Amino acid sequence: MKSHYYLSWFNDFFPEKLVKLLHEDITDRKSLVMISADPSGYTGEQINFDDVSEWTWLNQANIIFDEYHFIDYRMQKEDARRFIQNASVIFLCGGYPALQNDFLAEYELSNVIKNSNAVIMGASAGALNMAAKWLSVNNTDEVETSTIYDGIGFDHFAYESHSQRDYATFVQGYLFPLSEEIDVYAAEQESAILVKDGKIDIMGPVYLISHSKIQKLVDTL
Repeated sequence: MKSHYYLSWFNDFFPEKLVKLLHEDITDRKSLVMISADPSGYTGEQINFDDVSEWTWLNQANIIFDEYHFIDYRMQKEDARRFIQNASVIFLCGGYPALQNDFLAEYELSNVIKNSNAVIMGASAGALNMAAKWLSVNNTDEVETSTIYDGIGFDHFAYESHSQRDYATFVQGYLFPLSEEIDVYAAEQESAILVKDGKIDIMGPVYLISHSKIQKLVDTL
């Protein structure tokens, strides 16, 4: 009974409904493994968890673990894989989705994560990489280019989450071509999607874009 949490971004802390769900879901709290989305952007040899928003959200929710591990280029590939295999919760952090995607490939972590029995969480960039596909749009010198990335693929949909994007931008249609081949869940801030045993539940402002049609989904959590 695996749980997958696709989170947008929370400016302060997890809402009460989400905290309650997580307390019910995360019964094994031996080890939290967090995977960076800026894996070479560190300074110093040790991670300061106080600087990691995702750690702070869980800490404020009183979800405390015996061990904490933060995976970036400071960690050896073999250690990263071992920590993931033994994790109670795997949290793919927010940041730069393409950098995280490259890191997952380079460290060969995607299948290890997919085969884990841990509760899987992702915020923003991390949630994009949990999904089957996601779209990167780059604007340079008035030329817009878009690239479709393959994520880990826990669930068969594409995901979009960005603090600067909301319904007004989603309805402009940049996700419509992708929505012709796969359903896209587009999330504003302060939202979450929980997929458990194939059932999709929604909290906060989330839109389903399918075959170039967009609809706001009702809260089910």
